[in-house]
Amino acid sequence: MAGLLDALKKERIVAPPDYNRWRVPPASISIHLCIGSVYAWSIFNTPLTRVRGVVAGAASDWELSSVVWVFSVAIVFLGLSAAVAGRWLERVGPRMVGVTAACLWGGGFFVGALGIALHQLPLLYLGYGVLGGAGLGLGYVSPVSTLIRWFPDRRGMATGMAIMGFGGGAMIAAPVQEWLLSLYYRAPEYLGAASDVVLRNEGGRRLAEVAGQLREVVIVGSSEAASMVHPGPEGVYVVGTGSTGVAATFVTLGVVYFVVMIAAAFSYRVPPEGWTPAGWTPPTEGQASRKMITRHHVDIDRALATPQFYLLWVVLCFNVTAGIGVLGVAKTMMTEIFGTTLPDVVDGGFAATYVLMISVFNMAGRFCWASLSDVIGRKTTYTVFFVLGTALYLSIPYTAQQVSASPAVVWLVVFYAVTMIIFTMYGGGFATIPAYLADVFGTKFVGGIHGRILTAWSIAGVLGPVLITSLRASALRDALDELASRVDPAAFEAKFGAGLDRLDALVEAKTVTIAKLMELMPEGTVDPSATLYNSTMLVMAGLLVVALVANALVRPVDARHHLKDALRSSP
Repeated sequence: MAGLLDALKKERIVAPPDYNRWRVPPASISIHLCIGSVYAWSIFNTPLTRVRGVVAGAASDWELSSVVWVFSVAIVFLGLSAAVAGRWLERVGPRMVGVTAACLWGGGFFVGALGIALHQLPLLYLGYGVLGGAGLGLGYVSPVSTLIRWFPDRRGMATGMAIMGFGGGAMIAAPVQEWLLSLYYRAPEYLGAASDVVLRNEGGRRLAEVAGQLREVVIVGSSEAASMVHPGPEGVYVVGTGSTGVAATFVTLGVVYFVVMIAAAFSYRVPPEGWTPAGWTPPTEGQASRKMITRHHVDIDRALATPQFYLLWVVLCFNVTAGIGVLGVAKTMMTEIFGTTLPDVVDGGFAATYVLMISVFNMAGRFCWASLSDVIGRKTTYTVFFVLGTALYLSIPYTAQQVSASPAVVWLVVFYAVTMIIFTMYGGGFATIPAYLADVFGTKFVGGIHGRILTAWSIAGVLGPVLITSLRASALRDALDELASRVDPAAFEAKFGAGLDRLDALVEAKTVTIAKLMELMPEGTVDPSATLYNSTMLVMAGLLVVALVANALVRPVDARHHLKDALRSSP
């Protein structure tokens, strides 16, 4: 064991003088592809809410609201672990941190699988959320400082290559996870059509007699039967007798991710002290100054005493908040804005392709924007993000208004293009921030400083979804109240079996929806579904304006914060 730990230390992985630096990025990309699967978490939402019932949610099954927070917990612990482990990373090197990340990420899946098998939600939170989230944070920051030191001539491109993998992880993980769930799926015991089974109701649960014992059952209608993983007959199924396959999928993924990440971590090498690429000369003082690239270094703890750290924290937090908010509801937003106005175009297949393209553009943006920042500078790149992003977010309400008034494919094309550009900048913001930090604080402690600034991601991972869901819920209720105020009371009562005075209860039970109210409205009434996200987009644009101001205020770090004994002739 001592020999193994010794092999992981930073001083044992120094590359020989003739080492090819292009052997390092594949290891970084491999780790990021593994941990980037976190963006495909939504694949697990439905099977996790049907662990007991399998074909439908049983009374004892977890609520969706409980399951979706597992993802948020993982993102929170990503930021926290990256912040706490920053100085450790600089001391022990990327190999030891990468191996630890593999153990935590893979182990998190194993603990989560145990929680699913025992139907203990706290174990799922502990496994995937806490342990897995810590693995995410360590895996995310482990290659950053290494790549920046290997590519001082192309910092943005180097970090863009690695972090590009994180953006593309879901593109690979989503179909693999779907296939594994299908592979391990086992339908529950079928008792027959509902009309042929004697059913009882006890405390809201449906029960039927099976082998002389009363067992909980779920009843599946024709539409639900068609959406089963392996379509089966409608009717009555026994709770607890089948499997969604999600526990076995967790175990399989845990093994695969652990093996790949361990192999990648052992491929890490760090350059010798003072190494520079052959034929490359550091930028002159004037060249560095124009792009705000420091020739000095700032200690991790000292960086926290500078205004630059907090300005860049705001820059990252608000850029991610705006992007992750849209990312979380992109498919739903596409369906609600265009599903009713252009139903022949925006169907299930179109929406699925849209989600795939989100991952493609997110991944491409990480590499392209980060590489461009090497040319135009990091500060200018973020200025483009926020100026262009503000305009794009403000264009979405206008597009929604136009498609509501006059449905046309051109507005769908505009929306598609706008959101894809937004997703490139969302990914580009993640990929460019490490190089920005290296420019401002120097390269010596950039991995640790990057880890601490990722706490902005933790906040954004909660703030973005909360903002967009709460604002949408408020807009939805306003739209329902507006439509209800214009509907004929007699027609309303005839359709819903209750008067307008029971509107709150009917909305809560999802009996009254915009679509159902529109059936009662006069000809020519505009469907408000397309405008549900207008207030959200305005708020997101406002966040980008604040980030624009914060970015504009970033200046070179005052000389009193520099390490006096660590000056180098190159950045």
